[in-house]
Amino acid sequence: MASLRISGIVPESIVDGKGIRYVIFTQGCPHHCPGCHNPQTHDFFGGHMVDTDDLLEELRENPLLKGVTFSGGEPFCQPAPLAELARKIHACGLDVTVYTGYTYEQLIDQHNPDTDELLRQADVLIDGRYEQDKRDLTLRFRGSSNQRVIDMNRTRAEGRVVTDPLDEE
Repeated sequence: MASLRISGIVPESIVDGKGIRYVIFTQGCPHHCPGCHNPQTHDFFGGHMVDTDDLLEELRENPLLKGVTFSGGEPFCQPAPLAELARKIHACGLDVTVYTGYTYEQLIDQHNPDTDELLRQADVLIDGRYEQDKRDLTLRFRGSSNQRVIDMNRTRAEGRVVTDPLDEE
């Protein structure tokens, strides 16, 4: 059992990753991107604490879910409880998508064991700060053209960043 500070959840979403997703909005973000879609998540002392096992029980009740998305706030400000939750989500047969304002390379350069474990648990990583001047409403699952949708399973297998060409589908 772990505790997590969140601003809220969306029990069913089709805009936060592939398929029907359960979305957990973490609380606290150091990026403060101008034009952020979730500015209420910036405050590290806002939101409320939840038990990750309670979240897991709630999402298990929906047989239509393809996966779970960790969004923000900044999920990598709470990597340990999210990595633990992601392991349990995988055990349920669901995938995990993680949004972050950091780039994949910045996360790797942290050399933080908890960050590394959350990256190992991610199936998809949507990385990069939201940049208002690069806003593009035609992009799937992200708001600005600098952000990447990284296929983490292929990235780990190939030893290089592999992006998902979902905009070409």
